[in-house]
Amino acid sequence: MYNYGKVEISGVNTYELSTISWDKMKKLFERFIGGEREVREELINCNLKLVLSVLKRFRNRGENMDDLFQIGCIGLMKAVDNFKLEHSVNFS
Repeated sequence: MYNYGKVEISGVNTYELSTISWDKMKKLFERFIGGEREVREELINCNLKLVLSVLKRFRNRGENMDDLFQIGCIGLMKAVDNFKLEHSVNFS
């Protein structure tokens, strides 16, 4: 079956990426900051569309999209690790 809008980057089917509400993400960050390290992966996976939105800016510039996606994922991991809820801003 063909999925319209399906793009696969670095083995990730971008058509199937999930997103979550800010309320749920805030609760996950509270758990992560409280020491539950297993929610880190969920936070990263639910925000992969942020990486894709940045990649759109580099389309048709001759850069390898797989490489840019991997670099973006590293940046996303660092952003999740360093995010502070006390700043009262949304993670985006």
